[in-house]
Amino acid sequence: MTPLCAHLKAQIARTGPISVAEFMATCLLHPEHGYYSTGHPIGRRGDFVTAPEISQMFGEMLGLALAQSWMDQGAPEACALVELGPGKGTLMADVLRTIRAVPGFAEAVQVHLVEASPSLKAAQHQALQGTPAQWHDTVDTLPGDLPVFLIANEFFDALPIRQFQRAENGWRERQIGLHEAELSFGLSAPAPLAALDHRLDDTKPGDLVETCPAAHPILQTIGARIEANGGAALIFDYGDWRSLGDTLQAIRKHETVHPLSAPGDTDLTAHVDFEALVRDLPCAHSRLSTQGVVLERLGITQRAQSLAEGLDAEALENHIAAHRRLTHPGEMGTVFKSIALFPSRGAPPPGYEQ
Repeated sequence: MTPLCAHLKAQIARTGPISVAEFMATCLLHPEHGYYSTGHPIGRRGDFVTAPEISQMFGEMLGLALAQSWMDQGAPEACALVELGPGKGTLMADVLRTIRAVPGFAEAVQVHLVEASPSLKAAQHQALQGTPAQWHDTVDTLPGDLPVFLIANEFFDALPIRQFQRAENGWRERQIGLHEAELSFGLSAPAPLAALDHRLDDTKPGDLVETCPAAHPILQTIGARIEANGGAALIFDYGDWRSLGDTLQAIRKHETVHPLSAPGDTDLTAHVDFEALVRDLPCAHSRLSTQGVVLERLGITQRAQSLAEGLDAEALENHIAAHRRLTHPGEMGTVFKSIALFPSRGAPPPGYEQ
């Protein structure tokens, strides 16, 4: 039993079942035993690998897309370069290296990182040595008077979700309680839920729908600043346009495990509902595309061919495999989706369609 499992059991025994959202938040961010509070889970030696850890090409493509957006918007003299959930800092380091080749952009940006994990903040400091940067616990303290050029890769999938199963006379919330002294999933009593009235037309009794209460307010804040001051946001995550079904998953050492098996020692994520994410934003958003399509539009294959020159057999094989993993159907190329935000008076960033 993990220390956090014992903590959760005691809490539930004392106060009753908890929502999936409370379970996720506790498992990921508990100050002493939370998953993101206790170590560095990202990378081949960790529990999962993200796109920036697979190849520098991912960050290069995003950096060039933001640079072109900056130029298309008149190359403002000062702007905020923001990353939500920067992981180990690899993506931001790749973006910064890339934009140094764009005259004026690197000098214009002020780097801002939104990160809740103390251990990951330390890794980001290490990766970005020599780069002036500011760290934020939430998006609310980001600069309010600058254009915002933002990236968010596998950020929204880690935000806590609530799960609701449709019943004949309402919705039953999925909860975590105790059964024979062990953590167990259960359901609340059915009740009407106005927030899900729009899902009554495309669901039937027994269907499960997920909501992410924290996600939409974050993008409302970002969208308002992009609309007012200019900028763009590039969002990459796994999910689809509309949530349906149970997508909560736990990963440990690159393997899928039961979400309740080792609280605090596993990464918990859920698929992103992109429709809910961008609903009623104050700025414009692009069509939802697959990661592979966006990266190909940005020129990743040409970049891969350039980097391949001079590589020996093993390095070349690894390089080809990385390109395939990022872009190929059936791998990250179609599993991951991407959407962009931009001012309603402008055009979408390169790689995206309106």
